[in-house]
Parts: sequence; C-alpha cells; structure tokens
Amino acid sequence: MFALVVARRYLFSNPAQTALLITGVALGVTAFVFITALIEGLAIRLTADVTANSSHVSLEQEVRVARVLPARAADVQSVALVSTFQRRQIRAWGPTVALLRSQPLVSAISPQISGNAFLVKGEAVAPLAVTAIEPSALDAISPITTKIIGGDADLGADGILIGAQLAENLGLSAGQPVLFRTDRGVDRLLTVRGIFRTGLLNLDERVAFLSIRTARPLLRLPEGVTNIEVKLHDPGQAREFAAFLRDATGLRVTSWQERNTTLEGALFAQAQTGTLIQIFSLISVLIGIASALSLSANRRRGEIGIMGAFGVARRFIAAVFVLQGLLIGMVGAGIGCLTGFALCSWLATLTKADGTMVLPIVASEGSYLTVFALTTLGAVLASVIPARSAARLDPLEAIQQ
Repeated sequence: MFALVVARRYLFSNPAQTALLITGVALGVTAFVFITALIEGLAIRLTADVTANSSHVSLEQEVRVARVLPARAADVQSVALVSTFQRRQIRAWGPTVALLRSQPLVSAISPQISGNAFLVKGEAVAPLAVTAIEPSALDAISPITTKIIGGDADLGADGILIGAQLAENLGLSAGQPVLFRTDRGVDRLLTVRGIFRTGLLNLDERVAFLSIRTARPLLRLPEGVTNIEVKLHDPGQAREFAAFLRDATGLRVTSWQERNTTLEGALFAQAQTGTLIQIFSLISVLIGIASALSLSANRRRGEIGIMGAFGVARRFIAAVFVLQGLLIGMVGAGIGCLTGFALCSWLATLTKADGTMVLPIVASEGSYLTVFALTTLGAVLASVIPARSAARLDPLEAIQQ
C-alpha cells in the first residue's frame, strides 16, 4: 500500500517531532494504565479487608410478624402473637447446607448459633456477642487460629476463645476460668482456651467463640442454628448468589454488599473518578495528535498541492494522514502499555516496614487491551480532521503559497 509508504516517510522525515508525538501518547497510556491498576487494586484491597473477617453471604430465618386472624364475628379480631423470647432459628438447616455444598461458587460454609451473653469476673462484667461454631470450621469464615496470641484454638467441651482487648479489660489469660452468663439466664463456668487479636476493636473486645455443642444448652437452642455463613471464591458474585439462595431456600439472605452500602458507594464514586481521569488523559493524547498532524499538513501544503496537480486522488492524500495517526497511535499505545505494566509491577514490589504494600496496585488490572484499542481508534479519529483539511487543499493555491 503506497499510502502507507508515504505516511512512514512523512513520519521519518521529522524524527524529533515523531518521537515527541509517540512519547506523548505513551505517557498518556502509561497514566491510564497506572490509574486503572491503582483503582482496581484499591477496590480489591478494600473488599478483601472488609470480607477477610466476615462472610460473603449470610442466611437467617425471616422475621416473624404478628398477623390478624379471621374471626366469625365481624366486630371481633384476634392476633397471632409472636414470641419475643423465642430465638429465631433455621430448623431444617441440613438441606440448606447440602444445597450450598453443591454450588461451585462456595468455598466455605459455617452453620452458627449467635447470641448475647456476659463474662463475669468478680465485680467486672463485659457484654459479649457469642458465635458458636463447629470446632473444625473455626477458620472457615475468619482465620482465627492464625491470630491466637495466647493458649490454643482447641475449644473442647467447656472452652471459650476471647479477644485480646476483652482479656485485658477483665484481666484474663489462657487457662483461667470465667463465669459465662447468657441472655437466657443460664450460668456456666468456662475455661479461656485461647486469646486472639485480629486488629479490629469490635472483634477483639466484643466477640467470643464457643463450640456448638457447648452453646446449645447455654443459649437454649437444642436443634437449629440461627444463621449460616458462606464464603465465595469470588466475592463480586455475592449479590447474584444471594438472590439465587433467597429464591431457593425462602430464607433471609444478605450479601456483604448489602451490609456495607457505604463502602459500595465509595467504590462506585472512586471508579467514576478514575474513569474521568482516564477520559481526560486520552483526550489530551488525541488533541496532541490532531494538533501535530494539522501542523504537518500545513507545513507540507506545497507537497500536497503538487500531488493534487499531478492528479493524485484526495482519498489517497487523506489516507496518508490517517495512516500517520494509526501508526503513531499503535506504536505509542504499545510502548505505553509496556511501560505502564513495568511501572505497576515495580510499584507492586514496594512495601512498608510492616510488609504491606506502599500502593495497593495490581499490575494485571491495567486494562491493556482496552487502552490499546481506544488509543489506536482515537488516534485514527483525531487524524481525520487534518486529513480532510489536507485533502481539500486547492492545488493551485497550495503551490502558490
């Protein structure tokens, strides 16, 4: 294609300008890749931080509401009362667990009994949010075992795990007995088997773990469970999976996004801000290409006029400038993608003294194909204006100038 040969000659005839153009495009693409990888990495990190110590999907029994019962007499109504003392529970939880185990999206399942209680030591009393689980599934939702700083994670028949802040408040250490008093008025002496520290004050000060067998008589729940917590391989699919479980089980199903609407809104706003920055960086690149090719067309008015005088088609002249834009866009986008990946990969290796990343950047999330395609297409579109301007030049007027 002769137009491509001419386009290459025009570009190589002024190597300094061509190098500046390609450098500008590459820098714009590098900025696009960096912003995309940083925003996606930050979203991944925030999601991981929020869901690291909690489930992705929670199943509970629906709240029972008192309803009016029909009566024979028109002026008499009766109401089906709902007990406020009876704990809500999932009685037939076995089939639900079996359904969850059959789903490929599920990575972990933890049937639990949740309740409220107090730890009493002398005159000191501390409120607790009790989570009773199967000892074998202690780390299914939150990695508690790795965060034990005193004692061990062996719950046994009379063991309890408490947070470091709670242990400090009550002056407890591993191996000591403590009075456990439930909101059902049941007291029992338990042994502090282990003390954990998650770094989250709400967990370290308010949460305690028991085995389900120990908790059933204490919380007066002999058969069912109060909730079933589920971890997924991909937290991003929690909302859709929750909708599926809601229809399949009839239970109240809540995804982690519904429990953290503020975070979801912040992530959406962050993504929108990143998109605006990406758009502006691409626009600046395209304006630079259009300006440079317009100057090139103006500088080559004589050559364009001569080609027109010799009968060269206007389509050919326009194609020369469009191909210049295509070459600049492809080469600049390719270099920008490579430098962006190299920059993000290097930044991902930088860590603080505690081992955490300086920037939560993920090099693989740079949207390389997207930015390459957009930049190449944009460069072609940006070259259309100078191409049409060059093709419309009057040969006689161009030669006289």
